[in-house]
Amino acid sequence: MRRLTPALALGLAALLAGTPASAATGTAARNSYGTKATYTPGQNPRTYQRPPAGFTPVFTENVSRHGARAATDGEDGDLVLALWKKAEAAGQLTAKGRELGPRVQALQDAMSTVGHGDLSGRGKREIRDTAVRMEQRLPGLFRRIAGAEERIDVVSSGQGRAVDSANLYAAGLADTDPALKPLIGPTRADVDLLYFHKAAGGAAYRDYLAHDQRLASTLKSITDRPTTHRAARDVLKKLFKGAFVDRLSDADRVAAATAVYNLYAIAPAMSDESPGGKGWGMERFISERDAAWFGYLSDAEDFYEKGPGFAGSDITYRMAGVLLDDFFKKVEAKRDGTGDLGAELRFTHAEEIIPLAALMGLPGSTRGATAERPYTYADNPWRGAFVAPLGSNIQWDVFRKGDTYLVRMLYNEKETAFRAGCRPIGKNSSFYDLDELERCFGRADSAS
Repeated sequence: MRRLTPALALGLAALLAGTPASAATGTAARNSYGTKATYTPGQNPRTYQRPPAGFTPVFTENVSRHGARAATDGEDGDLVLALWKKAEAAGQLTAKGRELGPRVQALQDAMSTVGHGDLSGRGKREIRDTAVRMEQRLPGLFRRIAGAEERIDVVSSGQGRAVDSANLYAAGLADTDPALKPLIGPTRADVDLLYFHKAAGGAAYRDYLAHDQRLASTLKSITDRPTTHRAARDVLKKLFKGAFVDRLSDADRVAAATAVYNLYAIAPAMSDESPGGKGWGMERFISERDAAWFGYLSDAEDFYEKGPGFAGSDITYRMAGVLLDDFFKKVEAKRDGTGDLGAELRFTHAEEIIPLAALMGLPGSTRGATAERPYTYADNPWRGAFVAPLGSNIQWDVFRKGDTYLVRMLYNEKETAFRAGCRPIGKNSSFYDLDELERCFGRADSAS
């Protein structure tokens, strides 16, 4: 098997991370988890900008991906365990491979106990913690909501883990400020708004996934590379003896290595269920370089199927307009005095967060790939671990002074500028006049 020289290996790590080689390791490690990366708030709360003098918070709204969860099914674990048992019976396990079977079985058992696709202990904790931080960021708003008895609307996609996340978030708010409890409505479902990729509004998108030949050929060209086959062989040879690996077909090697990677990627989300809560140690079974490559392949699929996709086409994110429209409608209702909400809380999935980020032009989601230059880490900033990790969220806080309304956006709890062309109220300010946002997003006719 042809091996990379140390210099080329270091260069590959830097390429994958999109950073200088000296900084590649930490960035690549998080990138390697793709959209299964666990949640981390993006900013120290002590560093948020203060609203301009005289402005007070009057409304907040968000959309959040559900929290960390178990794998949606047991296929990856079943595949790995079947191969492991076959190798064990043939005496073809390496020393590290002998550790793999019991570890995977324990992880499988834990995910079955949690429920495939359901929130893990970590996911439940992180969602509640995010709610608590929202209340702590805006104590004046929630005092106002309680005093004025304004409603807090909670809405989900209707899917189990999103419903559970919504209920946990609402409970976190109520526990932080019990006066809010009677104002929090029961979680309602809105499939068209928060599961739009499977609703009527996603029909053209689903046709794209099923029939677009450019999509299929591009993903095949990215996946079916010598690097993929090299990485698959390297992953398996850590676990199984060479003769056993060599007898597998190329397709079976890639499938098995991908399953090992998928278990590696989901393991941190299940950390609370690990022995002693210390983690599953799945990183022992795949090198950083190989995890980075399979993480890139996962990101490439999400980029083309859910994110910015092909330059000049908005088929992957046009359908998110229903959600962006709802953000504006809720703020406009507050401005116009036609709504009675103090907060609007929405809970959904990566399939909605990723296209919304692209539609809004959020950091990392601003550029599609051309046919001549397919998506790579080297020349495109899109990373699933940053765009839509488990528990990712977008929040708009609204502040008022007289007839002027300002909006601040937080993306994964980090103050974030609106897209290029939107002018903040001052240089480097995180606050935008609502009228300016309506102009910038082509909604000027909605302004009063």
